[in-house]
This record gives sequence, C-alpha cells and structure tokens, in this order.
Amino acid sequence: MRMVSTRSKRVEPPPPHLPIWRTHLDPASRSRIIDKIMQTLRRHLPIYGPEGLIELRKIAGRFEEKIFDSASSQDDYLRKISLKMLTMEAKSQSTSGRNFSQASSAT
Repeated sequence: MRMVSTRSKRVEPPPPHLPIWRTHLDPASRSRIIDKIMQTLRRHLPIYGPEGLIELRKIAGRFEEKIFDSASSQDDYLRKISLKMLTMEAKSQSTSGRNFSQASSAT
C-alpha cells in the first residue's frame, strides 16, 4: 500500500505490477496534487491548529490514493480529481449564496 508521509510530503512510487500509466506518474506530481486537494479542502473545512492540518493532509492523501487506485488511466485520474474539486467549489458557492440570500431577506 502506498502511504503519504505527513512530514516529508512524499509519495512512494507504485509497485511494478500496476498498469503502465501508474508507473510513469511521478511521485512528486502526486504530492503536488495532494497539496492542491489540501488547498481546496482548507477553503471549505474548519481547521483548528496543527492537528487540523495533519488530519487534513491525511484526508487529502486518502482521497488521492482512492482515486489513483480506481482510475483506469492518467486522464481518468486527473478528471476524477478535478471533477470532485469543482463539485466541492460549486457546492460551497451554492451554500454561501443561499446563506447570503437568507440573511438579506431577514433584514
């Protein structure tokens, strides 16, 4: 099982028995993707102290690994991650817009 290190932000390379696209995806690229996922999550989840950041990195790492393991190609991998992050952004904007309209109608 590939693990995401919470200290070094490094992802171990995939084992050699995986489909070819997985072996060609640079571990540094996966770490950058995890960082992008973290940025998105930070905008939408409350984070309290260093423990919150550690937990957020774990969540981002588990999400990335789940998508990596289920994707059929590199394009599928990137598409699934992008779609999930866009969905999160859209839900957040929808919620904040609804909260704004409720606050406006209350005054």
